[in-house]
Amino acid sequence: MPFIPPVTKAFMLICVGVFCLLELVSGLGGLQVMLALWPLNSGNFSFWQPITYAFLHGDAWHLFFNMLGLWMFGSELETVWGPKRYTQMLVASTLTAAAAQLVFTLVMGSTAPTVGASGALFGLLLSYGLLFPDRIIMPLFPPIPMKAKIFVAIFGALELLLGITGSGGIAHFAHLGGMLGAWLLINYWRGARRR
Repeated sequence: MPFIPPVTKAFMLICVGVFCLLELVSGLGGLQVMLALWPLNSGNFSFWQPITYAFLHGDAWHLFFNMLGLWMFGSELETVWGPKRYTQMLVASTLTAAAAQLVFTLVMGSTAPTVGASGALFGLLLSYGLLFPDRIIMPLFPPIPMKAKIFVAIFGALELLLGITGSGGIAHFAHLGGMLGAWLLINYWRGARRR
């Protein structure tokens, strides 16, 4: 069994546990409504949702791919940074992903909720590309070995393109917001180190 550091393991276990609980207990649909990230203009928005939405997932595939990404990128980042900085990155990426999605839904007039750890995952993805730019990785899609910096650039460009063209059902701007949060926090850390 591959090593999974404590914060990554806890985040994964909470996400899987919440998903299983909501799937098994049909009467908890109200909990999902309460924890999802609702647009500001929906009348359902609450102040805790910019964090709690990250623990919910739309279906088993959404959960699987987010947990796979957390394990692939998060485990090594947590090992390098330690639990405190790694947790700061997860929170920053989750919050900036939520902020980007809230702005997007407000501008577009959408009232659909957002769920998933994808914003945090995209923050980890950008972090991985910045820390290990020349590391060769083998993504599932496409299964072509490439440098981490190329992989991150391709995914970022795809998210922007899909967000602009309005590919429905996926919070592309939340993903980009997660990447922005990671970039801002890493630059803050670098600036603090120079002082």
